[in-house]
Amino acid sequence: MPAGPHTATDPQTRGLLRVVTAGSVDDGKSTLVGRLLYDSRAVMVDQMSALEEASERLGYDGAELALLTDGLRSEREQGITIDVAYRYFATAHRSFVLADTPGHVQYTRNMVTGASTADVAVVLVDARAGVLEQTRRHLAVAALLRVGQIVLAVNKMDLVDFAEERFDEVAETAAEVLAALAVPPPSICDTRHESSHLVAVPVVATAGDNVVTRSERMPWYAGVPLLELLESLPASQPATPGARFPVQLVIRPRTAEFRDFRGYAGRAVSGTLHVGDPVTVLPSGRTSSVTSVETADGPLTEAGLDRSVVLRLADDLDISRGDLIVGAGAEPAVTRTATATLCWLAEEPLSADRSYRVRHGTRDVRGTVAVRDRLDVSTLQSSPADELGLNDLGRVTLTTTEPLVIDRYADSPRTGSLVLVDELTGATVAAGMVESTS
Repeated sequence: MPAGPHTATDPQTRGLLRVVTAGSVDDGKSTLVGRLLYDSRAVMVDQMSALEEASERLGYDGAELALLTDGLRSEREQGITIDVAYRYFATAHRSFVLADTPGHVQYTRNMVTGASTADVAVVLVDARAGVLEQTRRHLAVAALLRVGQIVLAVNKMDLVDFAEERFDEVAETAAEVLAALAVPPPSICDTRHESSHLVAVPVVATAGDNVVTRSERMPWYAGVPLLELLESLPASQPATPGARFPVQLVIRPRTAEFRDFRGYAGRAVSGTLHVGDPVTVLPSGRTSSVTSVETADGPLTEAGLDRSVVLRLADDLDISRGDLIVGAGAEPAVTRTATATLCWLAEEPLSADRSYRVRHGTRDVRGTVAVRDRLDVSTLQSSPADELGLNDLGRVTLTTTEPLVIDRYADSPRTGSLVLVDELTGATVAAGMVESTS
């Protein structure tokens, strides 16, 4: 665990930081995000005018900052967030993408969406209510998705008379939740509760205490305000088990100019492939080497992380969409059976009597699922189960009709994650993280 946060001038903190906010309904997530935007001067004049008009129309006494993120009509009418609201802003030190996710239990799937690409999870807790079941669920999702850092924002401290004892109690309870989870807690830094695996900040989102500026009403808090903390946290470093290039499309123009052209279009999701590098194509296991890296703007010497390119290989191999081109290093598993943790996203429970489409990278195969156990977010204990319902978290055995080329999620989130799709409706019914293969 790092000894403390990086300074805002550290090169690691100058890049884009993806932040997801979560917590139980009415804990103040949207208000906190609105306060961050407003106090950091990221709200334009016309946005502020529209906000004031909407606030007056809805009967608020003043500008309701939560409306900056609650953009859907139904959200504004109910005063809650039911979708993932993304906002982009920058300070003098770095740029941010904020994903404000829903608090209601039936929208936990949206929290999975927001957290899947986040560097930091800011989990809000109402100081009066403390850690609730939905808070536990959000902490579990953040831990399972290996979100690099977790910050606990203990909100509404003004309603508990700014009591230090109450803040410590809530922070310690949340730390116990993370410690009790089956997966290791993320690596996070803290200047107040170093033994708790949690960064905790006491805030009052409505008034701005410890959001952007330090609060004079909580002199006992020796840490920095939330925004300064976010500016100082390093972005997550993606796992790099080796180069991974899922093939999206085989390009064969067959024109007079490109009569013998054969290229493989896709995006590098891990590592870097250079011209001349030896590669293996999975699941076939055939080998070759990279002869060129093509783009619309001309050739490159390498295919870097997240770069969409067309690879050309030295040999004419039988390669199609869904195959994975990997570089030197540890190879992923080629398997039809895997153990995974699922977050079930559909109203209809998971059924072991039917098959689903398993989508992993660019590969799409049919598979069946057998539930092994389910996590009880109230007790944080797993118990045997034979089905998963809406928002349940559980371990399953996945069996596919064709081989998948997969890594463990802990080693490589992009090639260790998958989704299940209902064959009849086409709806995404589960998000999964691979634990092991066999």
